[in-house]
Amino acid sequence: MTAPFKAAAVQFEPHFGEKTRNLNALLALVEEAASNGAKLITTPEMGTTGYCWYDRAEVAPFVETIPGPSTDLFVELARRHDCYIVIGLPEVDKETNLYYNSAALIGPDGVVGVHRKTHPYISEPKWAASGDLGHKVFETKIGRIAMLICMDIHFIETARLAGLGGADVICHISNWLAERTPAPYWISRAHENGCYLMESNRWGLERGVQFSGGSCIIAPDAEILDVVDDGDGIAYGTIDPARARQRLVCGEPVMTQRRPDLYMELMTNTFSWNPRDFFSLYGHQPIPEGRPGRIAVGELAPSADIAENLRSLLELAEDAKTRGAELVVFPALALTGSSDPAAAAIPATHDALQSLKALSDRLDISIVAGFAEKSDDALYSSAVITTPNRPITLCRQIHLTESEQTWAKPGHEFCVLDLSFGRIGIMIGHDAAFPETARILALRGCDLICCPSRIETGFHFGHEGSAVRQPDPIPFGSDPVHWHHYRVRAGENNCYLAFANTRSTASNASGLSGIFGPDTFAFPRREAIIGDGALAVADIDLTSTGPTYPTNVARRKDLVLMRQPHHYTALVR
Repeated sequence: MTAPFKAAAVQFEPHFGEKTRNLNALLALVEEAASNGAKLITTPEMGTTGYCWYDRAEVAPFVETIPGPSTDLFVELARRHDCYIVIGLPEVDKETNLYYNSAALIGPDGVVGVHRKTHPYISEPKWAASGDLGHKVFETKIGRIAMLICMDIHFIETARLAGLGGADVICHISNWLAERTPAPYWISRAHENGCYLMESNRWGLERGVQFSGGSCIIAPDAEILDVVDDGDGIAYGTIDPARARQRLVCGEPVMTQRRPDLYMELMTNTFSWNPRDFFSLYGHQPIPEGRPGRIAVGELAPSADIAENLRSLLELAEDAKTRGAELVVFPALALTGSSDPAAAAIPATHDALQSLKALSDRLDISIVAGFAEKSDDALYSSAVITTPNRPITLCRQIHLTESEQTWAKPGHEFCVLDLSFGRIGIMIGHDAAFPETARILALRGCDLICCPSRIETGFHFGHEGSAVRQPDPIPFGSDPVHWHHYRVRAGENNCYLAFANTRSTASNASGLSGIFGPDTFAFPRREAIIGDGALAVADIDLTSTGPTYPTNVARRKDLVLMRQPHHYTALVR
């Protein structure tokens, strides 16, 4: 085990095409960080040259090999200060003459390793090939270091590979834009993998593109240790490898609770074909035609009294219907309570479930609600799904917390069903802590993910506002819910997500239940979050215009399509 060490994330504005100027400025900033005791120092993506290149011909004078002249400069600095440095630059492979958007990890003895960006952003295919080196974790004397570049981190698989590979810290270097930073994606990747994340982003304007700054160091519990908002600067923080190696998410050892035997679909890419064709293939389980709909999430603090909980659910469902909703989602264990789930467990034939079904039929509304299920001699954390004039459907939680393992057995099936407006998937409670769950539901064509939950803290915080002035309509002012982990879950899968959380039983404070849209970079956001009330209602639209390829992001799923599954094998081992 290595000792804690000081880390530094450099924020810098490269001047486009001014390589010598950029290298000198970066050397000065890295020298400053190393002189202040930093043992791991990151710098922005493409920091040596700038980013917005037209094509191969324009960037050709600036590419170089790794090792090469630029990395040699930082090797000398790393040797003098006995530190490690991550540099972003355009790389040329001398054997193939292919260009890559790359990051080099440099140590006192030279280049330790290279990461070539695997998931390109919109402009990069004009000049760069997709990375072919995979997602490695490099063992060093200060700890285990992984590297990702900008768009890579949009994909849950890349950071998960780093976490599974034992990374103490993910060095994420970027040219991030189009939102207030520290970006929610950065925070979620640290949080869900229980490791540190160092973020070096650029700032400034280049060829009309406004970059967001916000370079920072993020702890495994999602705490922002330090941040540089705007301008050149350095964020500092302490990396403790021992803390990262606990791999705890909200106190749970998530890496040992994974279910890789159920994750084989992560190795497929169902959206590489036109989803309208794919999901109607052979006439088997065709996806419903999308249309507009209205959905709701209800929030309550369930008691140990099933009758009382049932009354609350029925009242909220009626309220949702009067507000035009055709689906309402309630929290995990909403019906039976969470104080003693084993004692409160009920069978699927219980009168309370039949009452929900009767209301569903009478009001013509679908209901999703969590409960502790008793089936023969086994207990499960389950959800009931009642739909008008159809049999009750049950879904069982797949990933269990340490506490839940003392009374419940895990489920073994991901739950997907079709409603009149589109396809929905269910993830219950602790399932949502695993990015694999929502990804598999998205790969199965889900338009909406329903998430009955019960989590009190650790999944959200606000932002005071940024000095970076974003172009309309991108917000940059203060926001009390800047990071909401389940907003990220929606956007990364291009699904709507209905997050129904329990209210605090101690203070009756809001659980920040909400309905989130399928594109986190679409402003103003299409979402509704519960504050003082107990119900949130939002419109969703799954309509696609045109006869062939879907025009609707929830149906088209760009981020799912852009996955690179050939890199992801370790996820299913």
